[in-house]
This record gives sequence, structure tokens and C-alpha cells, in this order.
Amino acid sequence: MEKRVERRRERPQFELRCGGLHIVIERVPVWLVALVATATGTGAAWWTGL
Repeated sequence: MEKRVERRRERPQFELRCGGLHIVIERVPVWLVALVATATGTGAAWWTGL
């Protein structure tokens, strides 16, 4: 007897629909998370240093 593994389509991490624009991100890249974290930290340091 053969077992069949049903692959369900997982929901994307991010989906944006605006008119004719449709952007889908299946998996968030690690480099993007690191870039956002770095930019946020740098911006917060600059803001508090004023």
C-alpha cells in the first residue's frame, strides 16, 4: 500500500493586492529581516542622539 502525502498550499507570509499590482512573498529572506533590524536600530540611535 502506498501512502500519499497531500501537500496543502500554505498561506504566504505577505500578500499585497492593490489594483493591478499583486505581490506575494512566500518566505521572508533572512537578509531582509537583518536589513530592517539594522535600519531600525540605526534610526532609533540617530533619533535619540538628537
